[in-house]
Amino acid sequence: MQYGKLGKFIRNKRLQTGATLNKFAIENDIEPAILSRIENLKQDIKIGVLVKIANGFNTTPSKLLSEFEKD
Repeated sequence: MQYGKLGKFIRNKRLQTGATLNKFAIENDIEPAILSRIENLKQDIKIGVLVKIANGFNTTPSKLLSEFEKD
């Protein structure tokens, strides 16, 4: 599994929803700078942030990771 590329997957998924980085981050209680660093592969994702991101996509972290692995 290439979790180093998870940030790109998250960015693509966010863009598919039509949400800007700032809008998605603020609506999901994530610092926009942190989300930006994650999406640009400059920061690893902590489990708490992964939970917030998954919630933003109306899914669970395990389902989000499963979808990433299939992609």
